[in-house]
Amino acid sequence: MKKVGIIMGSDSDLPIVRKAAETLRAFGVPYEVHILSAHRTPAEVAEFAGAAGQNGFGVLIAAAGMAAHLAGAVAAHTVLPVIGIPCQSNSFSGLDALLSTVQMPSGIPVATVAINGGVNAALLAIQILALGEAELAQKLMQKRLEDAERIREKNDAVQAEFHQ
Repeated sequence: MKKVGIIMGSDSDLPIVRKAAETLRAFGVPYEVHILSAHRTPAEVAEFAGAAGQNGFGVLIAAAGMAAHLAGAVAAHTVLPVIGIPCQSNSFSGLDALLSTVQMPSGIPVATVAINGGVNAALLAIQILALGEAELAQKLMQKRLEDAERIREKNDAVQAEFHQ
């Protein structure tokens, strides 16, 4: 199975990245986590992204806040799918990061999840990998069924409380 590469621009993004890593781990998907900055270590970003396919990665996730150029910088150096996680900062509540991540020029796509959307970034990476991994697709389907059952149970509890 291909690995997922998770790159964060700063260790301040670690709480969001941890959620992505925990989700990947729960599905048995191998991953690596790195701190690489689009602005402070651009050569390392280019090197990592450029060699990612040869190094066994199938999807890359890039988490960054504020200017949030990391996902775009990664996508510029690879043809692998790149998923951007805009991270909330004290400035603009993460809207700046969201706009920086989602406003990519034509030809360099970055899939973008919600602000602080580490879990969804991991799930999207898993969906991409599941295209070639039937067992992974089955695990995703099982998760959806379990999620639906939890909602039904919560609905039953609310119905019991309010419709006696």
